[in-house]
Amino acid sequence: MRRGSLVRLALLALLWGSGFLWIKLALRGFTPVQLVFVRLALGAVVLMLVALLSGLRPPTARRTWAHLSVAALVATTIPYTLVGIGEQTIGSNVAGVLHATTPVWTVLVAFLVGPDRVTSVRRGIGIALGFAGTLFILSPWESAGEMVSWGGLAVLGAAASYAVSFVYMSRYLTNRGIPPLMLSACQLGVGAILIALALPFGGGLTPLAWRGDAVASLLVLSIFGTAIAYVLNYRLIADEGPTVTSTTTYLLPIVAVLLGALVVDEPTTVSMIAGMVLVLGGVALAQRNPALRPEERTGTRLTDEAELRS
Repeated sequence: MRRGSLVRLALLALLWGSGFLWIKLALRGFTPVQLVFVRLALGAVVLMLVALLSGLRPPTARRTWAHLSVAALVATTIPYTLVGIGEQTIGSNVAGVLHATTPVWTVLVAFLVGPDRVTSVRRGIGIALGFAGTLFILSPWESAGEMVSWGGLAVLGAAASYAVSFVYMSRYLTNRGIPPLMLSACQLGVGAILIALALPFGGGLTPLAWRGDAVASLLVLSIFGTAIAYVLNYRLIADEGPTVTSTTTYLLPIVAVLLGALVVDEPTTVSMIAGMVLVLGGVALAQRNPALRPEERTGTRLTDEAELRS
């Protein structure tokens, strides 16, 4: 894996790993739909200003905007809302475990659609180890009832939606000559428009509770956990593919545990440490691909060029 990709992976894990905490705090003053709308709208405004000041211009092709609309639906509007709904009734640790099924869903979707042309037993073992490590860290058996609740099912649905988005963005939006910064800004903007349509029906018109902690958490979540994180996400998908990028979710529990220990002095157990080792080993295995034979490299390059022309 490229050194730059490793840095982006670590930053993305840090931003998304702290996201469950910010969501939990933001829900003290906002409904799930309000939270998602502000998160997407503010993230889109920040990124679009940076993109325009950098001399970038939005895409003009209607097909590109159609793909951005689908990506916004499955990568932001649906999963963000489902996670917000789920965390109203389940703990963040349970949400973290269910969210960590994203790489498993991604492998399934990628296998069915076929964007990842190179597969290996090593990658499969890595994904399995990563998921096992997540279970060790978060110990969901202590909250088994929450996992099969409606809140748990909502977060599981969000994980599946994220998986579809990784594969979809890899297939139709990355490596098409549009910078990740502009792609992210446009996608978040479309997502904000889509969720705005649901505001009158999903508690979006509920009076806001202007709590300081909720507002601050939402600002952090919007700028760092959404705007900056989506630029990193698009770049990783373009450079490393959807399956490898999805393994970022395995690093989120590590970030949560470390933040808990460093910031609020939460205890760290032996099972958590063992889980961290499994996760790191699993991610390392999942990121490694067998070398392509010359004819496979040629075939892959030709297929990529054909897709770009289409």
